Amino acid sequence: MKYIFLVLISLSSLMALDGRTIFNKECASCHRYKVKKYDFAKEKHALKAPPMNEISRRIKKRIKVYFEDIHRFAVISFIKEYIKHPSFDYYMCDDKAVARFGIMPAITHLSEEESQTLAEWIYDHYSIEEYEKK
Repeated sequence: MKYIFLVLISLSSLMALDGRTIFNKECASCHRYKVKKYDFAKEKHALKAPPMNEISRRIKKRIKVYFEDIHRFAVISFIKEYIKHPSFDYYMCDDKAVARFGIMPAITHLSEEESQTLAEWIYDHYSIEEYEKK
C-alpha cells in the first residue's frame, strides 16, 4: 500500500512537470511564468505578452461557474480552445493588454494530450488571487 501511494505521488509530480515543460517550450518565450504586482510597472516594457499568472487569474474570474469541478472543466476547455484558435472575439485579457500585445499566435501543433496537460497545469498552478503583493 505504501508503494502504491508513492507511485501515485510520483505520477502526479510528473504530470505537473509535463505541464511546466510544455509551458517552457511553447509559452515562456512570450509569457513570463509569474510577475508580482509590485514588479509589473518596472518590467512591463520588457514583456512580450501578459504574465501567465495574470492571464490565469483573469480567465478564472471571468468564467463564472460556481461549482469547482465544472469551473475547472470550463476554464481548461477555454484555454485549450484559445491556444489553438485565439481571437479578438473571445479574449479574456484586459483591453489595455490586448491593445498593447495583440492576440497571441495560434499554437496548432500540440497534440490533444499536450493541450490538455498544459491547460490543466495552468489552471492548477496559478491561483485566482491578485498578483502577489511582495
